[in-house]
Amino acid sequence: MLQRLTALNDRIPLHNSTLTRFHSRGAPQISLVDYLQRIVRYAALEPICLLVLLIYIDRICNRSRTFIVSSLTVHRLVITAFCCASKALCDSYLTNATYAKIGGVSTHELNILELDFLSLIDWDVCCNADLLQIYYVNLVKQHPAYTRKPPPPLRSPTRWAGQHHPP
Repeated sequence: MLQRLTALNDRIPLHNSTLTRFHSRGAPQISLVDYLQRIVRYAALEPICLLVLLIYIDRICNRSRTFIVSSLTVHRLVITAFCCASKALCDSYLTNATYAKIGGVSTHELNILELDFLSLIDWDVCCNADLLQIYYVNLVKQHPAYTRKPPPPLRSPTRWAGQHHPP
């Protein structure tokens, strides 16, 4: 999904008025897929962070019509989103220095990106279960390799002999 978005947005002419801290001078040599795999491998991210990444990107694009997710912005955007998502949603997370090392940016740069990112999403780092479900279902529908498992069958409550259960 992100690859398609960046490929589409790379066709949009770049203007000085739309440059952000997330823009790099040139597209990184590492592919987006390899970059995501690197982050997942070394940061040991919880799967929810991958889904929340998409929600955060949508929030930025909805709030800032001039922000363009392209090959010049996506890598910095991804590492920053994962850094913020893990802090907001996970019981344990890494330091910014570690995320920066994994993401190939300096700690100072990640600190600045994190503040800009949080401002872009209006500090709205939480996602309710309904929103997560909507994004999950849409993600599944867009990828033919994914299949949705049927829900487990409902089990009827069991009654143990000798115990009183209210009607």
